[in-house]
Amino acid sequence: MIKTLAVNDNYEIIKDIDVAEALGEKYLWTWIDFYQPDENEIELLRNPLHFHPLAIEDCIHTLQRPKLDYYEDYTFFVTQALNQETLQKEEINFFLAEKFIVTFHQQPSHEIQEVWNRVSLTTNSTKWHPSQVFYHVLDKMVDNYFPLVYKIEDKLNEIDENSKGRQMELLLEDLFDTRHDLLSLRHTITPMRDLVYRIINSQRLSFMQVKIEYFSDIHDHLLKLTEMVEANRELATDIRDSYITLNSHQTNHVMKVLTVITTLFMPLTFIAGIYGMNFHYMPELTWKYGYFVTLFLMLLVVLGMSLWFKKKGWFK
Repeated sequence: MIKTLAVNDNYEIIKDIDVAEALGEKYLWTWIDFYQPDENEIELLRNPLHFHPLAIEDCIHTLQRPKLDYYEDYTFFVTQALNQETLQKEEINFFLAEKFIVTFHQQPSHEIQEVWNRVSLTTNSTKWHPSQVFYHVLDKMVDNYFPLVYKIEDKLNEIDENSKGRQMELLLEDLFDTRHDLLSLRHTITPMRDLVYRIINSQRLSFMQVKIEYFSDIHDHLLKLTEMVEANRELATDIRDSYITLNSHQTNHVMKVLTVITTLFMPLTFIAGIYGMNFHYMPELTWKYGYFVTLFLMLLVVLGMSLWFKKKGWFK
């Protein structure tokens, strides 16, 4: 599907014009949006738009790394939005020049739709131009990263506090899933930060220089997001190490208890083994009080060893 929007010399917004007509001199600037285009619509990128084959190939083959490429009459941008439900990357491509902007995306883009509606319903089209549209879409994309990071922060705090008393295995499973989500965020936010840094410091985007301070603000947001992601990764690592240490401590405590019990029963087993032998000539077997003395001896051994273990601090 293709949508077109253009501003004429009277600053009137004209919609749904032909792509070839949109590039005419009678329009101050034009916005063409390609959403899930078919083969015939993709062909329009080659003719009449005459974009470079490599840029068109990057549009068709999705999940490219965020980047910008300079061409003779325009600049090509690859950016990535994030699905708010699945955290999946959703690529949005831009062909940007002084008099036109072309957006290309395979998934529905709330950012593009919101800015499209704002431009369509504006009463003052003089403030809009291609770099302004690009800025607003990019700003919306970056702003939509924040709820995802905040959601992960809340999840990490919940895992750390464990107020519901969940089992450690389930907590560790959630923790590793959260670390995977953080890694996905990092693989998107960091390249986007580098992309915006290149935009700010580029000498070839002269028509965007008047908006550099706005792109600097986006870069600041991406720096903050990068720091938040790294801080959350460190927090996730600390929680993981704490749980593993706690699990090792509990395992060692159980092993210590079992070792103490085994040690207490070792002399009892030895005594019982001796007097359980079936030799006929054993002096104690015919003694009247032999059974009670043996039990008392076993009790005395257990009490003595228990007091010694307690003195050594084995029961703490």
